[in-house]
Amino acid sequence: MTSEQFKMAKAALGMSNPELAGLTGLHRNTLNKVDRGEGKPSTVKLVQMTLEARGVQFLSPGETSEGPGIALIAASRD
Repeated sequence: MTSEQFKMAKAALGMSNPELAGLTGLHRNTLNKVDRGEGKPSTVKLVQMTLEARGVQFLSPGETSEGPGIALIAASRD
């Protein structure tokens, strides 16, 4: 899970870091690190699993979703 995916997942669920902290048992400052892409792998995995349990599907490049959603594509560089 990238920091961009983390932010999009929280937005899709209407969830803030303090709310997610309550669900995961992590401190909101720890989640701020995930926002910046600085989270430890074990922390990122816990957060990803928590968001997936609430219906978020994380996609790798080339994958498609199982339901409605959005995905980012690489911006064209002219």
